[in-house]
This record gives sequence, C-alpha cells and structure tokens, in this order.
Amino acid sequence: MCNKDIREYANKRNVRLWQIASKLGINDGNFSRKLRIELSEEKKAEIRVIIDELAAGE
Repeated sequence: MCNKDIREYANKRNVRLWQIASKLGINDGNFSRKLRIELSEEKKAEIRVIIDELAAGE
C-alpha cells in the first residue's frame, strides 16, 4: 500500500483523511486518490505538519 506511513501517522493521532484534505483545500476523494501513488518526501513532510496541527486542535 502506498503512503502507508502517512495513513498510520494520521491514524495514531486520530486525524481523519477528510480533515487533511479539507486543510489542503481539496475534496476528500481526490486526496484518497493522491495517496494511491507514493508521494514525494517533501509532500509527505507538508502533510505531517498538517496532521500535527489538526491533532493539536488548530
């Protein structure tokens, strides 16, 4: 499975994929499709920051 690290990171922090998509300004279905192909390390780092912000309640 592609981007398993991102999915697990979000899951551990009780952040849903639709929340990440919303913060990125895209549809949750489109975000799920993006995760089907391995993301670059730069994009993963950006998403991890978003996950941390959402987990902190920002």
